[in-house]
Amino acid sequence: MVNIKKYCFLLLLLLIFLPAVASGAHRSKTHFSPLKAALLVDADSGRVLYEHNSGRLTQPASLSKILTLYLINEDISAGKIHLSDAVRISAKAVNTNGQKMLYEEGREVLLDDLIKGIAIFSANDAAIAVAEYVEGSVGKFVERMNAKARELGMLHSNFVNPHGLPDKRQLTTAHDICILSREYLQRFPDTLHIHSIHYFRYNSVTQENSNTLLKDCPDVDGLKTGFVRAAGYHLVATAKRGDIRLIAVVLGAKNPKARAYQTKKLLESGFRIIGEKRPRAPHSLIGA
Repeated sequence: MVNIKKYCFLLLLLLIFLPAVASGAHRSKTHFSPLKAALLVDADSGRVLYEHNSGRLTQPASLSKILTLYLINEDISAGKIHLSDAVRISAKAVNTNGQKMLYEEGREVLLDDLIKGIAIFSANDAAIAVAEYVEGSVGKFVERMNAKARELGMLHSNFVNPHGLPDKRQLTTAHDICILSREYLQRFPDTLHIHSIHYFRYNSVTQENSNTLLKDCPDVDGLKTGFVRAAGYHLVATAKRGDIRLIAVVLGAKNPKARAYQTKKLLESGFRIIGEKRPRAPHSLIGA
């Protein structure tokens, strides 16, 4: 009886999910209840392979940090700041809630460590520290976040903090997050060296990357997870197989396992679709 129930459940998921993706349609015609929104694109061409509620507004949670990291890398590329810079930690940073790596006001921390804390451990206090360092205040940094969002074409997003802690005014869509993630990876591809790190050790404490697909899927090498109670569990995952890179945005999963499972299914289906549409040499596809 248990096996029959398990089989029926898996069959139901396949009936709901795979037909919409395998069809190659840009829009889902089926209500995909396990998620609030989802989007899958070919990173190179921007072609949409799957879409579900991609315009639905929701709180981005720590996916906000992708934009924070974008601005940091923009300034590094311009030579305005450097990975070796010592950043003095403020009381505001130390008192930031949620994921933390900083506990001592006035301490100087390398910008490189703060970036790793933001990207790998999703440290909220590190995001505040860097925002203050880059623009002098969190408020000015957030103004720059919104200006950059508009510049990139994220027309339905609004940011009020650099870390994504709960705020009803902080809103985005799967479509906007996909725009941001694609631009981030195209402009700063070397950042994947950080996003793909499984563990981050700082101040004698080792923290694991919350993107579990890094361990479960050999093709996945980024990008960012997020969670707030009001929105659910989010994940932006990117994977490369042969010369194909995909970006999957999953918003509002019920738990981390569902988030990882649905994202993995999206990516695998996407690789299959692209593989069928693009002629290529057999050796260019891993596992072909």
